Amino acid sequence: MIRSMTAFSRKEMKAPWGTLSWELRSVNHRYLEISPRLPDTLRDLENPVREKLRQSLDRGKVECTLRLKAENIVPGKIDINEQFVKQLLEAAHRISALTGEAASLSATTLLNWPGVVQTPETDQSEIQQTALALFESTLEDFVTSREREGTQLQQIILERLDKIDDQVAIVRGQLPSILQAQKDKLLARLAEINANPDKERLEQELVYLAQKADVDEELDRLITHVREVRRSLKQGGACGRRLDFLMQELNREANTLGSKSVHTLTTQVAVELKVLIEQMREQIQNIE
Repeated sequence: MIRSMTAFSRKEMKAPWGTLSWELRSVNHRYLEISPRLPDTLRDLENPVREKLRQSLDRGKVECTLRLKAENIVPGKIDINEQFVKQLLEAAHRISALTGEAASLSATTLLNWPGVVQTPETDQSEIQQTALALFESTLEDFVTSREREGTQLQQIILERLDKIDDQVAIVRGQLPSILQAQKDKLLARLAEINANPDKERLEQELVYLAQKADVDEELDRLITHVREVRRSLKQGGACGRRLDFLMQELNREANTLGSKSVHTLTTQVAVELKVLIEQMREQIQNIE
């Protein structure tokens, strides 16, 4: 299946400890370039994320962003580290005895003291596992989006290939009459100037003219390249580079057809072919 390199996917989920959201977006690129953006607390996920992307994608500049929004949860019960509070009070009394000054800790001070109030910590491994599961789901949608757009690109290219076939058929059907018209034109010019050329030399010139105007080989190569493009599209996979190369070959044959043109018909067809090839090339730049 053909895939586009342009896609976007976003998924979000909520849990008691907060909200996770993944965003995946990509544009065309010669190779696979991954740019992960993760919170510091979840930086350990970078390597697994990169590996999953490499397993699923071949080309494209991919940005993957993970956001974690922690929820302010008020616990139903406040746990006090009583042993720690006793140690603090004892330390205050000892300091008072040493200095001879009253040293007391108020309840408010103790509550604000680090480590006095204990709250249950969220299991970090649970957040990581949840984030990875959400990433896999987001990546699945992301790949589906690339495939969906790739199918549309494939249809556009196939339509252009059909039009190229039509243009080649037009020239091939008119080629004998075009060559005959060139021969008649040369003979008419000679008759107009009352020239009486050597018969053997005239035949040589006519053969040379026919060879110069004959574009049958170019038409054959155009059809061959068109068939190869169709085959690559049917085969699917990461074929963007191959298709881009085939566009260069098609364009070369269209240029040769134009340079050998001796008739307005072949000139018009050469121009139309270049337009169709350029339209395909623009779409192929987005194919993986």
